[in-house]
Amino acid sequence: MSEPRKLEVLRAIVEDYVHSREPVGSKALVERHHLGVSSATIRNDMAALEEEGLITAPHTSAGRIPTDKGYRLFVDQISAVKPLSQAERRAIQSLLEGADDLDDVLERTVRLLSQLTNQVAVVQYPHLSRALVRHIEFVLLAPRKVLVVLIANSGKVEQRVIDVGQDLGDEALAALRARFLGSLAGTPLSQLAHSLPAVVATANPAQRQAAQALAHGLEGLAQNSREDRMVMAGTANLARSNVDFPLSIGPVLEALEEQVVMLRLLSEMAQDHRGVAVSIGRENPYDGLAEASVVATGYGPDSAAKLGVLGPTRMDYPTTMAAVRAVARYLSRILGP
Repeated sequence: MSEPRKLEVLRAIVEDYVHSREPVGSKALVERHHLGVSSATIRNDMAALEEEGLITAPHTSAGRIPTDKGYRLFVDQISAVKPLSQAERRAIQSLLEGADDLDDVLERTVRLLSQLTNQVAVVQYPHLSRALVRHIEFVLLAPRKVLVVLIANSGKVEQRVIDVGQDLGDEALAALRARFLGSLAGTPLSQLAHSLPAVVATANPAQRQAAQALAHGLEGLAQNSREDRMVMAGTANLARSNVDFPLSIGPVLEALEEQVVMLRLLSEMAQDHRGVAVSIGRENPYDGLAEASVVATGYGPDSAAKLGVLGPTRMDYPTTMAAVRAVARYLSRILGP
């Protein structure tokens, strides 16, 4: 059996099984695909594929289904991720660009990705510790009460009301805002605590108490990281795929609910030259996901945060990989540099 024909037969089995959910026999392959060989040859080819552990018989029928190893070979042979259609790209753009803030953007992202793939979609909040200060705003609510707003280049907005300990007017507060923003714009949030004392030291002595309170408020906002949080949508799709989890769908749902498992898996997945990462079945280091596959990629300024799709190993990998990568690119564009 030649290597090109082995890959062609395996591709045909994967595509038919993904489409039909039924084990694939040699007769069906001959009828549906132009493989250029006889049914007897296809049976021999399938026997060779089974011997290599790429396909297996789920029961005594003549049909075969791909194994994790077979899916892996199939995915590795996808030379490039296909682009989405113009209609799909327009749908992504219009939905994501209508969002109001980061929470809304990420909620829309997972809903959209779930609809595009008919799987569970997950997105990790941007890593605040790697983000930079984009903007700082102080809003006077009362003579001593100030709304402190910290906006990161990841798109995240944090705010809180603080008591500055002394009466302030609009002009004095505006001067303090200009001083903080001028000194701190572009500073990594992880370094903000180290930079704030120098800003306070340069403030007008008459406003030093307020400057110290504002600095304390900004430090607290910077530490209020959401990087260990994710949003997901489409868990109902798993219920419709219950037949794809013959052991139990319970462990998969538990892994999704136990967010630390998914976050750790996403952080461990390394993207390949196509810009995506694919973890198939027992390649997943968590037993609960032994019957599931995860397709993920990074997004944002440094691609540190991840978004992806979880579903059964019987997944339309080319379409899912394309959707994940396209949505990640639009999300990165919306969140900006």
